[in-house]
Amino acid sequence: MKTTVTTVDPADLEVVENSDEEIADGPDGTQERIFGPRVKLTVEVDQETFEEAIEQAFRKIGKEVRVPGFRKGKVPRPVLESHIGSEYARAQALEDAIPGYYADAVRSEAVDVIAAPDLSLTGGEEDGPVSFEAVVETRPTISVSGYADLMVEVTKPTPSDEEVQEQLDVQRRQSAELIDVERPAASGDQVSIDIQGTVDGEALPGLTADDYLYAVGSGGIVEEVDEQLEGAKAGDELDFTASHPVQEDVTIDFTIKVQAVKEEVLPELSDEWVEENTEHDSVEELRSETVQRMKMMRIFQANAAMRENTATALAELVEESVPDSMVNGEMSEQLQQLAMRLQGQGMNLETWMQMTGQDPESFTEELREAAERSAKVDLALRSIAAKEAIEVNEDDIQEELERMAEQFQTSVHDLRHQIEDQGDGLGPIEAEIGKRKALEWLVGEVNLMDEDGNTIDREDMELPDLTESDSAEQADSDTVDSGEPQPEDDSEQDEEQ
Repeated sequence: MKTTVTTVDPADLEVVENSDEEIADGPDGTQERIFGPRVKLTVEVDQETFEEAIEQAFRKIGKEVRVPGFRKGKVPRPVLESHIGSEYARAQALEDAIPGYYADAVRSEAVDVIAAPDLSLTGGEEDGPVSFEAVVETRPTISVSGYADLMVEVTKPTPSDEEVQEQLDVQRRQSAELIDVERPAASGDQVSIDIQGTVDGEALPGLTADDYLYAVGSGGIVEEVDEQLEGAKAGDELDFTASHPVQEDVTIDFTIKVQAVKEEVLPELSDEWVEENTEHDSVEELRSETVQRMKMMRIFQANAAMRENTATALAELVEESVPDSMVNGEMSEQLQQLAMRLQGQGMNLETWMQMTGQDPESFTEELREAAERSAKVDLALRSIAAKEAIEVNEDDIQEELERMAEQFQTSVHDLRHQIEDQGDGLGPIEAEIGKRKALEWLVGEVNLMDEDGNTIDREDMELPDLTESDSAEQADSDTVDSGEPQPEDDSEQDEEQ
């Protein structure tokens, strides 16, 4: 089989009007399709090679056609030819074989296609060698600048004094006392209420209770409940309506009687309270442990967000338009992944959209924006990998194949054989590894800043080594626990013995 690849001039192609493919909006409001670079593959298949496809076509037809005197699937080819003729088998062979020939040509020529091809038979329809042309979109190559000075925002690794105190108050709140007060309720207070919620006069079981203790400002029911309770006093009766939080066009009638307003009084943060209610002996020790724990959690979160935020910032550097085929492909993949996650939770997409309050138009728009961002990241990382000469060696490919083989529960040898001979070849896998290595390189090069725009030192993003402190504590413990005197020097006694 012989394949020739030539670049296609966009001016030589006609854009089909009223296409079913999705198209993007142009700057003047008109709809404009965005294509990637297109190439034409001219494929020639010799008669001997195509004869194998014809033989397979006859075997396929033989399983479907009944001929008197022969069992199904056991009809010899000459008999079939005499009954149906060779033209039918040749047409079947062309239909079945050309997609495979096209895939072989794409694989052998390492063409990075991003859309289905436009195939046209140019020879061999009736006899002789077969030839066809395939015009197909390919992944564009872009140039990205500015990534050397990229600024990426991550969570500040060190918590503020206010945030530390808030965490300490959470622990204190577990021992808080509720004191009845005569003043109006404020956010953070607890109120004892009798509550009844009805729809069309029928009480809702989940919204009917007496002496119910509710935290004002918590948003535990609906927003209107907190708005009505804030400023209410003991003895007040409140009647109001609110929209149902889940069901559209449904209104809930609320009747609430405030029985009491209770203020939360936290215990004093003292060494005595710390010793009685925590595993620590002093306020200083508790505060130090809280800072350490919060810092570790923040570093974990910052490192996890660093890759995603770096990719998002990189996408903003891409000025070129992304082909619609890439965006549509990303949308389909993301939608499929979402559907699989929802299926694992026993939910479908329609139910999820109703629960989250999303309409199809806004959901599709958000999905398209995310898909376009992913496509830009794809092109940018490929550009960086090429510009920075990031290499993918055989060990990288072998490691990836081992991971994939474990995932699909097969051997590396069989997986490699299937990819090289029947799939898209190792090129896409090598490209994915290159993109991953390019992102890892970029993450290590970007400048980091916190939410306030302050620069973050890379050393602050490293997790603290707790082994040294543990070793020191163990050493102190060994020293304290040991009550026996140690000999000064037994070397002379050892020599005498």
